[in-house]
Amino acid sequence: MFSILHPDRKAINPVGLIAMESYSNRLINEKSPYLLQHAHNPVNWYPWGDEAFDAAERENKLIFLSIGYSTCHWCHVMERESFTDREVADAMNETFISIKVDREERPDIDDIYMTVCQMTLGGGGWPLNIILTPDRRPVFALTYMPKESRRGMMGILELCSNLKELWSNDREGVEKRANEIMVHLERNARRPRLGEIGRGVFSNAFEGFLNSFDEANGGFGTSPKFPTPHNLMFLLRYHRMTGDHRSLQMVTKTLEKMRKGGIFDQIGFGFHRYSTDAAWVVPHFEKMIYDQALLIMAYSEAYQVTGNDFYRNVAVEIFEFVNRELTDSNGGFYSALDADSEGMEGKFYTWTAQEIRSVLDEESYQIFCDYFNVIESGNYVEESTGRRTGRNLLTVNYDVKDFAERNNLTENNLERILDESRKKLLAYREKRIRPHLDDKILSDMNGLMIAALSYAGRVLKLGYMVKAAERSAEFILNNMYSSNGTLYHRYRDGNVAIEGFLDDYSFMIYGLLELYQSTLKPEYIEKALDIQDSLSSKFSDTEDGGYFMSSSDRKDLIIRTKQVHDGAIPSGNSIELLNLSRFYLLKSEPAYEDLAFRTLNAFGKEIEENPTNYSFSLMAADILMNRSYSLVIVGKPNDKKTVEMLETIRGEYLPGVVVILKEPDDTRIPGLLENVSAMTQVNGETTAYLCTEKVCLPPMTDVTKIMDTIKNGK
Repeated sequence: MFSILHPDRKAINPVGLIAMESYSNRLINEKSPYLLQHAHNPVNWYPWGDEAFDAAERENKLIFLSIGYSTCHWCHVMERESFTDREVADAMNETFISIKVDREERPDIDDIYMTVCQMTLGGGGWPLNIILTPDRRPVFALTYMPKESRRGMMGILELCSNLKELWSNDREGVEKRANEIMVHLERNARRPRLGEIGRGVFSNAFEGFLNSFDEANGGFGTSPKFPTPHNLMFLLRYHRMTGDHRSLQMVTKTLEKMRKGGIFDQIGFGFHRYSTDAAWVVPHFEKMIYDQALLIMAYSEAYQVTGNDFYRNVAVEIFEFVNRELTDSNGGFYSALDADSEGMEGKFYTWTAQEIRSVLDEESYQIFCDYFNVIESGNYVEESTGRRTGRNLLTVNYDVKDFAERNNLTENNLERILDESRKKLLAYREKRIRPHLDDKILSDMNGLMIAALSYAGRVLKLGYMVKAAERSAEFILNNMYSSNGTLYHRYRDGNVAIEGFLDDYSFMIYGLLELYQSTLKPEYIEKALDIQDSLSSKFSDTEDGGYFMSSSDRKDLIIRTKQVHDGAIPSGNSIELLNLSRFYLLKSEPAYEDLAFRTLNAFGKEIEENPTNYSFSLMAADILMNRSYSLVIVGKPNDKKTVEMLETIRGEYLPGVVVILKEPDDTRIPGLLENVSAMTQVNGETTAYLCTEKVCLPPMTDVTKIMDTIKNGK
C-alpha cells in the first residue's frame, strides 16, 4: 500500500534535520522513534491514551489522529511542510486535540482506521490522518496533505478552518456521519466469511497469478511493484503439487529480475521496499526487516527447488546486510532503515560517475560502470519532476558469462573485479551521512526473521544463520516474554512495552517451529506450545473461528478486527493456520487438525473468492488437504547415519514434512508425538518412521526408500 501523493511533491529534509529543539510536546517521553521525530513540533501532540481523549471531551474538540512510521518518506514531507510550521500548529492546536501513533507500535489502531480510509477514499497510505469525535469514532480520512490547498488537494489550514466551523455549527451532522461510518465498519467486521474451500482453490490461485504475471520483468501487475515473496513461496508449492513448470518460471523470473534491479542494493545488499516502475529499476529506498526475512525464505526455497547457486547467493547477501545493519548486539533485529538522507530520498544509495571514478582504478571503473549501467550524466531521474539528478542507480542488464566474453575476461576475473570494486565502494559509502535507523525490536518481525534464518541455515547448510536465529529467539524469550505467558510487542533502549498482538504470538510460534526443525531441540517446541496456549486464550473468536488482531484485554479500541488476507507481510491468522497444521504433524493430536480446519473455514468464503490474496493460508491448506508427513528419526544426533539422513532430507524441497529426532534411550519427547516412545532402532542403526494420515509406516533404515515413499505419495 502506498500514499496518495500530490504530483507536485519534492524531496524534503528528514525531520531530524529541522527539529525545533526549543519546543517539546508530550511525545518527548515516548520510546517510539517515529513519535520522537515529532516531539519538537509546535503541534501539541499527545500519544494515544486516556489523557488525549479526556482533553478532547473536556475541551469539546475533534481529534486529529495522525498515523505513520519513522522511515515513511511522505510522513517526513508532511512533517516538514506542516507540523513544524507555526501557522499550521496554531490552527491545529486551536481546532483539535492532536494524537500521533506509530503504526508499527500499534498495528491494531492502524488497521481500524486504515479500513475507514479505504472504505471512504477507495485507497489509503501513510501518513494516515483521521478526524475523530472525542469518543474515537472516525469522521473523515485523509492521507498526505500540503500546508495550503493546491490543485484540488485540500491543505491542512483549510481543513482546520472548515472543521472548526463544522463542529461548531453542525455537530449533529458530524455525529451522523460518524455513526454511519461506524455502521459500515461494524458490518465489515461482521461480514460472513465462513465456508469450506475446495481443492480447486489452488489452481484458481495459480491462474490468478498467471494472469497478472509480467512476462518481461517478472512480478505481478504493473507499477508500483512489490516483492510479495509469500506469493512466490505458494507458487513453488504449486509447482511441487502439480509439476506445472509455469509456476516455477514465474518464481525464477521474478527473483532474478529483482536481484538485478535497483530495488536491490547492489553495493550493500538487501532489498528496498518496492519499485516505483514495472522493471524493478527505481525503488522506494526504505529497507524493512520483514522484506528481508520473507525474501531470504523465497530465495532459499528457490535454491532448494532448482539447485541453482544464484538463489543461494542472494539469500546469503541479504543476511550479510541484515547482520551488518539491522542486528542488535544482543541478537534482536531492528525494524527498518529510512529512504531519506541529507534531505533527499535515495541519496545514500545513488552515485555520481565522478564518485565511482575517485574510488576505483580506471580498468575497474570502466568495467564496473558498464556492468552496472552507470553514465556520466546520471541515469537516476526524479520520479515526481522527471529531471535528471546527475546520480546513478546501479542496475544489471547482463549475464555474467556474456558480459565476461564481451570484455575478454574470464568469469572468475570479472566476478573478482566486481566484488573488489563493490567492497571499496561500500567502504566509501559508509562515510556518508546514513539514513535514519529505526532501532526498535518487534516480536512479530523477529519471529519472522527467526523462521527465515532457521529455514535458510538448514537448507543452505549455514550454521551461522541458525545461530543468529537462536540468538534472536533467546533475546525475545528472555526480554519480551513474561512468566505469566504474556508476549510483549516492542523493545527499545531497554524498555519493554505494549502487550503483544496476534502477529507477535503467531509469528514467534512460527519462528520457534522452524528453529526446532533446524536444531531439533525440544525446548523450542515446548516454548511454542506455551505461547500457543496464550494465543488461544487471548485472541480466539469462539463464535466464528479464527483470531482477532487484539486481545480481549485491550479496552482502548472502538472495534476488534480480524484479518486473514496477506499484505506486505502474511496475516497473523494465516501464519497461525500454518502453525496449527504443523502442530498437528508434530503431535498427531486430532484437536490441532480440527482447530486448523475451523480456522481455515472461518475465512473460506473470502479465500475462495480471491485466492491470490491468501498465499500463506493456501500453504497451510496444502498441508491440511494434501498428503503430509511426520518423519521420526531414531538415532544419536552425531551418528554418521543420522547426520547423512538429516542432510538428505533437508536437501529436498519438502514443505509438507516435519522432522522429529528421538534419541534411542528417550522414552518421550516433550510436546511431540504421543506414540514416539514405542519407536526404536532396527538392528541398532538409525531408523526412520514415516507417519501420514494418522498411520505410521513400518520402520525404514534406507533414506532412499524414505524419499521415494514421500515423493510417490505412498
